[in-house]
Amino acid sequence: MDYLVNLSLLAPNPELDARMAKAGVTIRRPLAPEAQLVAEWVSQRFGKGWASETSIALTRQPPTCFIATRAKRLFGFACHESIARGFFGPTGVDEEARGLGIGHALLLASLLDLRTMGYGYAIIGDVGPSAFYEKTVGAMPIPNSAPGVYAGMLDVQ
Repeated sequence: MDYLVNLSLLAPNPELDARMAKAGVTIRRPLAPEAQLVAEWVSQRFGKGWASETSIALTRQPPTCFIATRAKRLFGFACHESIARGFFGPTGVDEEARGLGIGHALLLASLLDLRTMGYGYAIIGDVGPSAFYEKTVGAMPIPNSAPGVYAGMLDVQ
């Protein structure tokens, strides 16, 4: 099922930013020379399908992908505008870095970027951890949205 987020209700989160800074985590857009590294990292941890979507986000100018780094290592990513206009995802955080707020920081960076692009709402496609999205950004389920844009997709895993 897809979820809807009202972007007008979102604001930067200084506490989350401070938490990332304290953990030594930087949330930023990847640079062009990092594109292949990011796509390969996503493929190894989350599969070819997500790597394909990430590759699309990395080719946009500016990239519609954010990464989480610490000490020159990649720990997470979040994309938007890759599967469809106004859509958030895919996103993932390395298992060893979960629980630090990185996923929340990446989500917020992407959603605020969608708002800057002029969207009033964002769609989170084929939501997995629905409670996370409901709690962090007030996402709501969209009735009759499954399978949505993913209908008829080839098996890419």
